[in-house]
Amino acid sequence: MQIFYEPEIVENGGYLDPVESNHCVKVLRKREGDVIHIINGQGQLFEAEITNANARRCQVRILTETKEDPPAYVCHIAFAPTKNIDRTEWFVEKSTEIGIGIISPIFSMNSERRNLKNDRLDKIITSAVKQSGALWRPVLNELADFKTFIKQSFTGDKFIAHCHEDGDKPHLQDVVSRAKDTLVLIGPEGDFGPDEVKMARDLGFRSVSLGSARLRTETAALVACHIINLKNA
Repeated sequence: MQIFYEPEIVENGGYLDPVESNHCVKVLRKREGDVIHIINGQGQLFEAEITNANARRCQVRILTETKEDPPAYVCHIAFAPTKNIDRTEWFVEKSTEIGIGIISPIFSMNSERRNLKNDRLDKIITSAVKQSGALWRPVLNELADFKTFIKQSFTGDKFIAHCHEDGDKPHLQDVVSRAKDTLVLIGPEGDFGPDEVKMARDLGFRSVSLGSARLRTETAALVACHIINLKNA
């Protein structure tokens, strides 16, 4: 099933945006009368008929609509983007396919990357949503400072994954709750600093482990995302 993404398909009178219009008409050679499927990233899937195969502004008529309730939980991963942007993009793509709810890039004392272009990541999310058939598009937040980020108000459980000795540090899979919003902090290649771990714990974050292996940032972030989703499968 070929899926197109248009967040304003209902409000804009049934038009695909220029990028999707070009892909639909020029690349896939769709014509008037052809039926396509469109998602809006807000839990709706539309079956639509092309009424004007314009490569810049393809118009469609909605035939049917399917709605999906929002997930009973939100998987929220806050991670430090890697120096090699390809690895960050890999995490964004794969976590979207798995079913992440919120992606929050952060930078801490050991971060090697302190700038990030969300435009590129947004395109990757759109592609991954279409490929996976997910009806709910994840939220991508702007890059934020670690200290500022952790002081925000969050619902549900919140954890910080790190490699420091920290007393009783359970594995994430043993403490994740079903049907409950969950936030996990993932640090940079050099890990969070001890002071950052203490700061997070003082604000209610619980220290957790992701296993005995030392994982790369993007791997750790994806493992955390997968554990949360498996708990809610």
